[in-house]
Amino acid sequence: MHPGVLLLFQNYGNQVGDDEIYHNNLKLAELADGLGYNSVWCVEHHFDADYSMCPDNTQLLSYLAGRTSNIKLATGAVILPWNDPLRVVEKISLLDQLAPGRVIFGMGRGLARMEYEGQRQDMNESRERFDEAAEMILRGLESGVVENDGDFYKQPRVEVHPAPLASFKGRAYAVAMSPDSAVAAGKLGVGMTSFIQGPVEEVHMPIINAYRESYRQHHGSEPPPPILSDLGYCHHDADEAKKVTQQYAANYFRTCVTHYEFGGEHFANTKGYQHYNLGAQALKEAGMEAVTDAFVGAQISGTPDQIIEQYHARKEMIGPFEPLFVPYHGGIPYDKAEESFKLMTKEVMPELLKL
Repeated sequence: MHPGVLLLFQNYGNQVGDDEIYHNNLKLAELADGLGYNSVWCVEHHFDADYSMCPDNTQLLSYLAGRTSNIKLATGAVILPWNDPLRVVEKISLLDQLAPGRVIFGMGRGLARMEYEGQRQDMNESRERFDEAAEMILRGLESGVVENDGDFYKQPRVEVHPAPLASFKGRAYAVAMSPDSAVAAGKLGVGMTSFIQGPVEEVHMPIINAYRESYRQHHGSEPPPPILSDLGYCHHDADEAKKVTQQYAANYFRTCVTHYEFGGEHFANTKGYQHYNLGAQALKEAGMEAVTDAFVGAQISGTPDQIIEQYHARKEMIGPFEPLFVPYHGGIPYDKAEESFKLMTKEVMPELLKL
């Protein structure tokens, strides 16, 4: 395994200034570089600091390119329907010049209605826009030339300079939180990444299997291991670890439900999002408390030994995967997050590197 870190930039409850949240996240990124983590991933989200705030992850990673030396810098992800494909190719190519060989390009299509409305985009077009833009961008990153004559993007042929430094084959990923997104990632021939939302066997295995089947079908080879993110907490005291996880992971999940309107009825009538309507129905039937408990219980956290055991069990269930640790979320005090992160590094990461 090659452990990485995911930065959320969440100002839970807007309890402090946005600048403090940024300072702490950037400090974690630089710490991760010094501690030997494989990658740092930065989300893209808009208009809702209570959930997450990083309107341009390529800009943020360009800053980290100058502040770090070894760690890979990953967009987790650029939301394609909200970004012009030509500009994405230019930004990623430039970022790769600033951090040669260290850039990972992650892309997604977005899920929050409020972000789509703020971006003046029709959410019903998201799947078609993502599919067309993704192919256009991947071609551009390989050739240094961007052109397209599709339903959504009419792009005359242009050369990108600085030209892409190296191929992005093997370092491009797509977020897959639903079976159709998993199929799309497999068809594109890129890796997949997911954020743990519930019991892996029940919630995520169907998505992972859909990705693997699609990848094999379209490329005739085995796909790369999926990348999975957990909102974990590591502490020598098991009871303390459980208490902290239950409080702060639950905080995060409640903002997630609000931001994405997971209980809303709009998914049923939004093209390409019918899968999420099943989740909305499940939330109504089971109740918020039960669904929150399932989310919290699915995260990998506990004592170092417990966490190692949980990673072993997950690998036995799904096969090879790459872990992302999300130490700073849900309003957890920064000192607790950093303490947990350092303990993960010291006592868990050496074992993960052997898996």
